[in-house]
Amino acid sequence: MKIVYTIIVMIVVLFVITFSLSNAVPVRVNYYNFVDFNMSLYLIIFISFGAGLIFAGLAGIGERFRLSRRVAKLNKKIIELEIEKSEVERSPVTFEGPPSEE
Repeated sequence: MKIVYTIIVMIVVLFVITFSLSNAVPVRVNYYNFVDFNMSLYLIIFISFGAGLIFAGLAGIGERFRLSRRVAKLNKKIIELEIEKSEVERSPVTFEGPPSEE
């Protein structure tokens, strides 16, 4: 499995290197005269990709927190139901047959 992982990492690194070399053209970034600078195209793409990963990770953390709270609540409900079930099983069962017709 380590070999497969190493091969996949090597392919991704090779892709990143070739992508960077083929997109090394400087691009002017201008935003309403507030931001004005030159940067390589591949850096802009990688920074945008990284920012997307960060925002998606934060959203995932929020979702995971919400689900863990729900799991805890459902586990508590399971424990309550198991206690109730054991109490019902311990109680004596009395059965009175149908009323006699005497």
